[in-house]
Amino acid sequence: FGQILHEHAADTAWTIEHVLERSPSAYQAVKHAADRLCAVLLLLLCAPVLAAIWAAIRLLDGAPSLYGQRRVGYLGREFTLWKFRSMASVPGGARPFTSPVANRVRTTRLGGWLRRFRLDELPQLWNVLRGEMSFVGTRPEWTEEVTVLERVIPQYHLRHLVRPGITGWAQVNYRATSNPRDSLEKL
Repeated sequence: FGQILHEHAADTAWTIEHVLERSPSAYQAVKHAADRLCAVLLLLLCAPVLAAIWAAIRLLDGAPSLYGQRRVGYLGREFTLWKFRSMASVPGGARPFTSPVANRVRTTRLGGWLRRFRLDELPQLWNVLRGEMSFVGTRPEWTEEVTVLERVIPQYHLRHLVRPGITGWAQVNYRATSNPRDSLEKL
């Protein structure tokens, strides 16, 4: 079914046995090198597109063009995930588990187009180049959401045994989550 059964996901020993990367292997070394090489090539190839998007955001929506958000990655390490800014800022800052409807209201005209074609995600190639992310893996969660989810979902922290990715199973087979119940299914 393309999923791990809930009883396996809640079993630490099973998860460590089947998910945790063993001591550095040739596969992991090649995968990390391939990720970084592809990130460099895509950054060079997409440089004109990146510059055009940056300028368009600046011209139509004002500064800043890039948005950095603290996320939790591999082995629970925090890092700044970079995206093109696609939403207007809100007073008091964003809150965990904001509904997709509320996010659509805050999305700028250009931001809606960027999100539709996933172009707002292009700056994450920098995160791949730095080794903080991979191309495929769990989507890194916002630090504030992780704090809530680790209290609500047993074994939630086990998702950090996998290097986060620009895309992953949940993006292809699921939907954006806006509550802990959806996050359990995604886990």
